[in-house]
Amino acid sequence: MQITILGSGTNMHPRRAAAGYLIATDRPILLDFGPRTLPNLLKTGLDRHTIQHLIFTHYHADHFSDFITFFFDAVCHALYGGGSRGALHIYGPPGTKRLFGTLLDTIPVFSSAPFKVMLREVHRRPFHIGQTKIIPIPMTHTDSQVCLGYRFAYQGRTASFSGDAMASDNLIKICRGVDVAIMDCSFSSRSPGASHMHAEQCGKVASEAQVKKLVLSHFYPLADRSNVVKQAGKYFSGKIIKAKDLLHLQV
Repeated sequence: MQITILGSGTNMHPRRAAAGYLIATDRPILLDFGPRTLPNLLKTGLDRHTIQHLIFTHYHADHFSDFITFFFDAVCHALYGGGSRGALHIYGPPGTKRLFGTLLDTIPVFSSAPFKVMLREVHRRPFHIGQTKIIPIPMTHTDSQVCLGYRFAYQGRTASFSGDAMASDNLIKICRGVDVAIMDCSFSSRSPGASHMHAEQCGKVASEAQVKKLVLSHFYPLADRSNVVKQAGKYFSGKIIKAKDLLHLQV
């Protein structure tokens, strides 16, 4: 399993794209698609038209908005560019069918897509994409938004993604014993905020879950001005990596 971080920041971070991850197993999978992650996807050299599986943690704009540009490009490529693509499978929390159904019916050209778009709402039940097993579990984020964390397993290797999350038993559950845990570290421990974790909380979760490697991501600008690795290291003695855009991880 290989993971490329397409975006390690938040909506208006001056130097980082917002949330997005490319997971490569027996096929490419995109997890979240925040603003400025599409240009980073192009930089990886992967043919974007080969991507058939998109997974979303939730639908705040910093995890979702580049889908619109991606889909418009896919439709134009298929209709006018002489290209083709396979079906596009979209997975996400409750509300996925309503949201994407509205987008596909409303935005010009979207309803003309000459390829199938398959929408699937997931919540707690494991599902497979090829040989990759994916377990979705609800996280604690905001009262108005269902946010899912995901655990990926492929050929004996495991990775977890918190999405936007506060510390919770469910977060510990999806991270339990994984090879790599990528966590929401929006804030410095010196300046904590609402609805997200700060660095020390990430360290505590990683320690309790006994993960092998902790990757801190989803930084607000203020978190970038603190030593979040040192803060997380107060509670987690394993390897800690501060994410950056286009960082490549071998799991």
